[in-house]
Amino acid sequence: MRTRIRRVVAVCAMAVAASLVASCANPFVLDASGGESAPVLDGVPDDLLPFYDQPPEWEDCEQPMTSEPVECATITAPLDWHDPEAGEIELRIARAADRPSDPQGSLLMNPGGPGASGIDLLFSSLEYDGVGEALAESFDLVGFDPRGVSRSTPVECLDARGMDAYLYDVPAGERGTSEWEKGQEQAAQTFADACAENSGDVLEFITTEQAARDMDLLRAVLGDRQLTYLGYSYGTYLGATYAELFPDNVGRLVLDGALDPSVPGSEVGTTQVGAFEKALHTYLESCLEAATCPFRGTVDQALDEISALLASVDRHPLVSSDGRELGGDSLMTAIVAALYSEENWPYLTSALAGALDGDPADAMFLADFYNGREGGGYSSNSTEAFHAYNCMDYPDEGEMTDAQERELEETAPVTWQYMMGADVCEFWPFPPSGEREEIHAEGAAPIVVIGTTGDPATPFAWAEALAEQLDSGTLITYEAEGHTAYQAGSACVDGAVEAYLVDGTLPDEGLVCQQG
Repeated sequence: MRTRIRRVVAVCAMAVAASLVASCANPFVLDASGGESAPVLDGVPDDLLPFYDQPPEWEDCEQPMTSEPVECATITAPLDWHDPEAGEIELRIARAADRPSDPQGSLLMNPGGPGASGIDLLFSSLEYDGVGEALAESFDLVGFDPRGVSRSTPVECLDARGMDAYLYDVPAGERGTSEWEKGQEQAAQTFADACAENSGDVLEFITTEQAARDMDLLRAVLGDRQLTYLGYSYGTYLGATYAELFPDNVGRLVLDGALDPSVPGSEVGTTQVGAFEKALHTYLESCLEAATCPFRGTVDQALDEISALLASVDRHPLVSSDGRELGGDSLMTAIVAALYSEENWPYLTSALAGALDGDPADAMFLADFYNGREGGGYSSNSTEAFHAYNCMDYPDEGEMTDAQERELEETAPVTWQYMMGADVCEFWPFPPSGEREEIHAEGAAPIVVIGTTGDPATPFAWAEALAEQLDSGTLITYEAEGHTAYQAGSACVDGAVEAYLVDGTLPDEGLVCQQG
């Protein structure tokens, strides 16, 4: 079996941070710096003009998850931007219906994943004030579901029962044995085969490069000469790819919780595993100071207890009220979900305390939250889209080496073996087309990159690397725990982001922000 560390940049930043009139696009708008009007279709090839020149037909959104008024539209894009006659897909977009009286233009937002819904991000932002007042008063706030995701032409794989089996079933045999490996491999093959059967040729074109080209289409149909963009987590890679492809169309981009585009897939996984182990240490340091903490003694002693708990539920899974079993993998999913935000640490304390007492309810709640499972079904196709993008974006590197295993055993002794599994991409119906390389975006306007020092999903070193690679990159350092920084509790970060997006004021070189 080819084993690969699971990349886990799959949780929407906004969802984790939250504790629990029809019009046509104007083809002439002011640029972000307040210059003269310019057509948005300059330089578009003739064979792409029918796509770029379509006006959005806005309508009330279906079942918006917010009490605020929202309107939606569907845009047609080429299935393959390199062969526009090969077919078409649909892109679903949404914007706040209560628009500013004189907006600067559109602010396009992406929450990450790959596979998270930008429309859901817009709903959350409106419902929970996830976007600062300065942005809401200056821009049309626009969320979009990238190709393959949710309301856009989606990747389709397993039904709800199949997803339950894929995500929650406890493999037969002891972890690491040939029987266990065979079960892991069969689950991966079943998943990939279902994607091939139910999604077909669209899978070949679920790539970040194609999605970035979709964003330029959205820029144009929304009437913007240049793109203004706020991207979180994987959304930073999508934004950086856009800047590489369309540097002249870059307006003001903020990339929060950055990925390093040059890091190969195996290193992404191993780095994240180490970062989550470190975050678990930090959580336990805080937990041990509270009377509600289920552990006593030192952090090392608590880690030993968590290791023993993971091994115990692996051998004897805890059965939840709906009959699903909490094994080691699902318990680790619960741990990872809570470590995305310091605000969610109390949920982790309850989940671990419950599991130690034989009650899986709170741990299963966290795992379900991470997997997007609600009421016996799944609220999105984020898992399917996550695999689709990663299998096409990351070149095949083969199985994990012995040296990598030894490194992980040393740096992440608690978490590593529960964050690895069979490689779904081994069975994917199309070979990967992406490359992992530096992105420089030569000629682009300044791009603001944000890194959080205690971020377990996109470690701070990646933000440093991306800001250094970009010819016009500027780094904001946020000294805190958790994934992403904007609207996470720092007036310093929020003020810097809003000053840049609204007024074009770049942060001071080397800006360091703290909470509060």
